[in-house]
Amino acid sequence: MHLENDPAYADVELAPLNPATEQRIADAAEHRADVAERLRAAHPDGWVSVPVDVPHRERVAATVEALAAGARYISGGLLPADTDGGRRGGAEVLVRTERGYVPVIVVRHRISDPGAGAITTTLPDLNPANAREDAERKMRSHPRDQLRLAHLRELLRAAGHAEPDTARGGVIGLDADVVLWFDLDAPTFPGERSAMTEYADRFGDRHAIAVAAATGGEPLAQPSRIVECKQCPWWSVCEPALLEARDVSLVARGDDAVMLRERGVATVDQLAALDPSGEPPALLTGMPFEHAVALARAWRGGVSVVRKVRDVVVPRGDVEVDVDMESFADHGAYLWGALLSGADVGLPHGYHSFGTWEPVPTDDEARSFAEFWTWFNEVRARAAQRGLTFRAYCYNALAENRWLLSSATRFAGKPGVPEVEEVQAFVDSDEWIDLFRSVADTFLSTAGKGLKVLARQAGHDWDDPEASGEASMRWYREAVGMDGSAPALRQRERLLRYNEDDVRATHALRTWMSGSAMADVPYIGDL
Repeated sequence: MHLENDPAYADVELAPLNPATEQRIADAAEHRADVAERLRAAHPDGWVSVPVDVPHRERVAATVEALAAGARYISGGLLPADTDGGRRGGAEVLVRTERGYVPVIVVRHRISDPGAGAITTTLPDLNPANAREDAERKMRSHPRDQLRLAHLRELLRAAGHAEPDTARGGVIGLDADVVLWFDLDAPTFPGERSAMTEYADRFGDRHAIAVAAATGGEPLAQPSRIVECKQCPWWSVCEPALLEARDVSLVARGDDAVMLRERGVATVDQLAALDPSGEPPALLTGMPFEHAVALARAWRGGVSVVRKVRDVVVPRGDVEVDVDMESFADHGAYLWGALLSGADVGLPHGYHSFGTWEPVPTDDEARSFAEFWTWFNEVRARAAQRGLTFRAYCYNALAENRWLLSSATRFAGKPGVPEVEEVQAFVDSDEWIDLFRSVADTFLSTAGKGLKVLARQAGHDWDDPEASGEASMRWYREAVGMDGSAPALRQRERLLRYNEDDVRATHALRTWMSGSAMADVPYIGDL
């Protein structure tokens, strides 16, 4: 917010968006357009569409005209700027009620989970008066959706078209089957705060920062490293400043860095000089105080990985399988990859893949999952028959567990698909090892604990220089011809190589952790 409004940075050339981000933006625009067309077709008489490809001033004028005329529904509207409050923005749909207009936004993420309690109307019903408690859905937590609705409600109020005395709005999500309605005055934020109260405070902070930057006042924001920095186009500006200052946020992220600065610990060197067994200057939430000091000492000494334990233990088996799954957003898991190693069980060692190249979601996903599970269970069974121990490994089991269990649920009864109870029993067993948990229990890392960080420490690298989860989404779109073009076979091969590299990475990492190389990794107590 500061950098975007500070004239001193007006000519800074920012890094371009990466292709995966550009694709997400394009996908979101397509989703909004598809939903708008469906709703317009369902409400032909009361629908006013504001062109989105015209100059800003024309969009605002068309929106103001539609509001003044009392249009039942307005799509693509851009509301007049609130010059007193410094607000601007627009909504995918504005819906007229008996007392004014309410905003409805369209987002490309899922807004509910199975359960009960969400307040919804079934599309194409956009009337909040018809909203009822949903017996099949519970709300997913997306605070940013509520804050955006609060912003739009304030813009409508400034324009004289908001419902008086109430604040509400709706969200249409990825599935586009319901509108999830929010009472923005309800205490849905921590501390029994409402979305309107939370929004007012957050917006006030941002507005003050922007005004100070634009007018040359004392800056109200300074660089501090957080998780989102790696995706931020301004990182090329902030990183050199943080490195020059040797800022404490380089090793203690987020609120921890803020609290340390408030207690006079502003640099990595100041943190490194503290006694790790002494009284912490602040109560840290991201990691124990002694680990923060160790990370600071490691960073200062140019060491990227430090052992938290003297003896590293990774559960091993006579027969081992490394597993990695590839999914496309929330649509489905299109590829299961596995690397078989260890004792001979009469099946070929090496990499095995089980996938579908029909765009997910598809019933063919059931076939590929069933083939994977059948092969996987055969390996387990043969190991047991030979009296051999079995272990399977993945990196961060949340993703694999999700798709193992959801695949068994979604495709229940199809040939080869296991019962959910069978999958759950395996997930809960000591045969299934989350290597990320082992890494988190074993190491501190100044560069994070992602697989691509730690596996490279173990000497593994990826064949594709662009290898990343974000890039794989783009490759997948091309591999299945999602945009209507012919499927790109070369991208299928690329995805298979990427998946194989991932399973070989977990194999390399756990082998490294189990070997003599651990003696060369500094121990926290020796720093």
